[in-house]
Amino acid sequence: MQFSVFMRVQLVLIACSAVVLMMLFPVGGALDLHLIAPWVDATGQFHHRDNWYLAKLNHVIVKNIIIGVYAVFFVLWLASFKITRLAAQRWQYGYMFWVSMLCTSIVGILKSQSSHACPWNMTHPAAQGFVWDFSATHGHCFPGGHASTGFALMTGYFVYRATHHRRALFYLFAGLILGFAMGWAQMMRGAHFLSHNLWTGWWAWSINCLIYLWAARHLGTRQQHS
Repeated sequence: MQFSVFMRVQLVLIACSAVVLMMLFPVGGALDLHLIAPWVDATGQFHHRDNWYLAKLNHVIVKNIIIGVYAVFFVLWLASFKITRLAAQRWQYGYMFWVSMLCTSIVGILKSQSSHACPWNMTHPAAQGFVWDFSATHGHCFPGGHASTGFALMTGYFVYRATHHRRALFYLFAGLILGFAMGWAQMMRGAHFLSHNLWTGWWAWSINCLIYLWAARHLGTRQQHS
């Protein structure tokens, strides 16, 4: 696909997906509450909050493994200034690391300024069960920060889409699967609504499209499969 056509498609995709998210997945809306309902008990408690697989494996171990992947790209980028055979891939290494970090950083900044609270801070006991409290003004929980570590792997799609098609698809699907899975696990714990994490994915993709518009010429244009 020609670059100009690809970017026009992305612009339409970004705009349409934003509308879909706002219309069908409003933060704390009916779908959010329906999807999180299986993980909250009759008193408003999230009993999976401290589950080892969700709190330790997902929130710490998996996250650190993915951070390790980004660290490898950072080391390769630094090494490319000293090792001649790595120099040709300097832009690829640098783009993968710095844009991934930009994605997670922007999500983190947005989250720090958000009024939306985390689900586990929004339930209050009532005479019959519990009620949801949507009155928070400094909740700092939107979009989902943890999922951004996974979704940022989609950066690899932009790095390799023009030169290594299969590798690009690997990073695309790895980012989608890990970002969604990490976000879903956080939803099970009560840390986020699904909408929080869907917007995280939207931001990761949109940031990449914006940077790619400028950086594509440095990442290669020769189509080949790897």
